[in-house]
Amino acid sequence: MKYGEKEIRNFDIHSEEHYWPNTHEKNYAIDIELPEFMCRCPRSGYPDFATLKLSYCPNKYVIELKAIKLYINTFIDRYISHENSANEIFDALQKGLQPKWIRLEADFNPRGNVHTIITIDSRDQ
Repeated sequence: MKYGEKEIRNFDIHSEEHYWPNTHEKNYAIDIELPEFMCRCPRSGYPDFATLKLSYCPNKYVIELKAIKLYINTFIDRYISHENSANEIFDALQKGLQPKWIRLEADFNPRGNVHTIITIDSRDQ
């Protein structure tokens, strides 16, 4: 196993070391785009690709960029639906960051003439 594969396999998004103190009290948004998300269809095993767009207003914490990259890569060989992957990512980041608000858009590449976009926004809840 290559070192990158080992790092991805052993990665835990819930570890406190991935969340850094936010040293700013003002409201501001952090926008992160992850254009190489991949998971596998739970029925066929075919790869599904998406661009993830994460936006959040930090409260006490921000996430280390390497941590978000590694976390997203943990889905590469998982058999998980579009809806479940987007909701799992949103829930994990909302729990770890405890932001003032958070929004995730998962824009999946078309496959079989179907294009799916899943949007989850804490301000809508």
